[in-house]
Amino acid sequence: MNKNKNFTPDWTSIPPKPGTARSIFKWGAPDGFKHPNHRLYEAIKEKFGMDDNDFRKKIYEGNEPVACTTRIRLETRQIERFNEIVGPDNVSVSDYDRVRYSTGKTTEETLKLRHGVALEMNDLVVHPRSKVDIQKIVTFCNQEKIPVHVYGGGSSVTKGLQCIKGGVTLVMSTHMNRVLSFNETNQTITVESGIMGPAYESILNNAPEKLDAEYRYTGGHFPQSFEYSSVGGWIVTLGSGQASSYYGDMYDIVLSQEYITPTGDFRTLDFPGTATGPKVNDIMKGNEGSFGVLVNATLKIFKYRPENRRRFAFIFPTWEAAVDASREIIQGEFGKPAVFRISDPEETDLALKMYGIEGTPISRLISYKGYRPMRRCLCIGTAEGEKNFTKNVKRQIKKICRKYGAMYISGYPVKNWEHGRYIDSYIREDLNDFGIIIDTLETGVTWDNLHRLHQGVREYIKKRPRTICMTHASHFYPQGTNLYFIFIARMNRIDEYLEFQEGIIDQIEKNGGSLSHHHGVGKMISPWMERHIGTKQMDILKALKKHFDPNNILNPGGTLGIDIEIR
Repeated sequence: MNKNKNFTPDWTSIPPKPGTARSIFKWGAPDGFKHPNHRLYEAIKEKFGMDDNDFRKKIYEGNEPVACTTRIRLETRQIERFNEIVGPDNVSVSDYDRVRYSTGKTTEETLKLRHGVALEMNDLVVHPRSKVDIQKIVTFCNQEKIPVHVYGGGSSVTKGLQCIKGGVTLVMSTHMNRVLSFNETNQTITVESGIMGPAYESILNNAPEKLDAEYRYTGGHFPQSFEYSSVGGWIVTLGSGQASSYYGDMYDIVLSQEYITPTGDFRTLDFPGTATGPKVNDIMKGNEGSFGVLVNATLKIFKYRPENRRRFAFIFPTWEAAVDASREIIQGEFGKPAVFRISDPEETDLALKMYGIEGTPISRLISYKGYRPMRRCLCIGTAEGEKNFTKNVKRQIKKICRKYGAMYISGYPVKNWEHGRYIDSYIREDLNDFGIIIDTLETGVTWDNLHRLHQGVREYIKKRPRTICMTHASHFYPQGTNLYFIFIARMNRIDEYLEFQEGIIDQIEKNGGSLSHHHGVGKMISPWMERHIGTKQMDILKALKKHFDPNNILNPGGTLGIDIEIR
């Protein structure tokens, strides 16, 4: 194998040209990049039996202009009506916009864009300015039987933006990104659904200056897609942030929602607790645009106290020890950590390379103490909140981790992780350029089934020669956690990828995991939904769909598995 220490692949470090496929499928900021460091690059070559020559020529870069082959199915009079509602500057039928706003960030969509394969797309892109605009649009589309799709930040990894039946896509983030009200007494904020993560968090962090508040606040929700996802997207997909073990999932944070539906508009009540029957507010969370268009929401907010944050990291001797310690910590009733993540052995060894720990004094100490590669497990975390609370949480976590044979390795790995928490995904473009895919699937699991699920899915993935399978748990509850599977393989054919992906989803379901913990269902997971939740529960979802959307205009074509039979 060729090992030229002076060779560095020509990783792409310039923003994609406007109008190209790459400008659509690239993850994150157009000018944001994170390339594999030397140790990770060497590990990839070794794992896949590659050498430097395999990284000299890129393939299917997606630098060609986007061309749309699907004709517009709307009539001229219908397009003119949208122009009347929102103004011609907020309506687009350009090829690029139609593709851009019909496409998320799944590997399938990325591969199709790279290969120039046609995607299912909308006929028209609309940028609504207000709730009134959306009311008029939904009313008109219901009369004309025009499908309606909603686009927030575009970070869907479940084909949630795919327009199977054409129609219009409403881009919420262009105009509907305002703060509507702020209540410091109740610690709540009401925002329009199109506000993006960074803008939302910045407003809360700077509440004294921007909202005339007494204190600074945080939304407590930090998904990896944070930079390019919207508050509305978090809600309708039941998202979960990296600090969810303390702040809660989006399901826990949302107090009230306002929806526009084909059969009428409504706003749910914002009481912190009620006993007035089944909560419509809960029913609407996670509806993925199938029951209505979310226009605004009221959310809980939390005191922002970064000066009290305590960081910690440990190395465990085994995955089993890390899991047992995590369960004891989260069931300890002394307070929960915010960020808390345990990596299995394969992820740990790659993480030590990726975060620049391998080769440092910490790395040498880990090895000297007997924590062996492909057995040891990395744990990183933070405690947030009041000063004495965070101090106690960290102290208790240290005590439990040491009980299970873990070595404390300072907060240094956490700071490295924080630096890359939103940009680690940028690596995927570099790998894709040379025929290597990196993708994820995630699931929720109870404690008593965790090892069966982890082993079953991992065994399936590892049956494919020269395939990396990394796993971590990062959202914790007294009753269980999630498992986040990351698989990396040398693979470039779309059909080969889809067959492999479907096999992994099968294994997750067969081994007792939920179909998704926080990514949602979209149209990617929908074929498994009825088998997973059962016919009776699916009938309930279908009844709700019929009530809110009798003409099936809202995100049709299989979302949640509701209308998959008529795709």
